Amino acid sequence: MTVIPLNRRPPATRHPQGGLHALIAGLAGQLAAWNDARLTRKLLSQLTDRELDDIGLNRAEIDLIARRAPSDRPLAM
Repeated sequence: MTVIPLNRRPPATRHPQGGLHALIAGLAGQLAAWNDARLTRKLLSQLTDRELDDIGLNRAEIDLIARRAPSDRPLAM
């Protein structure tokens, strides 16, 4: 006679890293990072060349600065 346990989840649904919750949290983090980069790019693009020079940047560096992780960005003083 075969016994089928009914009180166990199939192995595919058990996920030690959090499953769906971890996936959603990861996507939310990526969306927030994308939005931060978009806003940084937009704000820096609105500055004049003189203003960018005052903070030590030029137009060619805007994308590079926008893509950096927030912890890698220099603090404004």
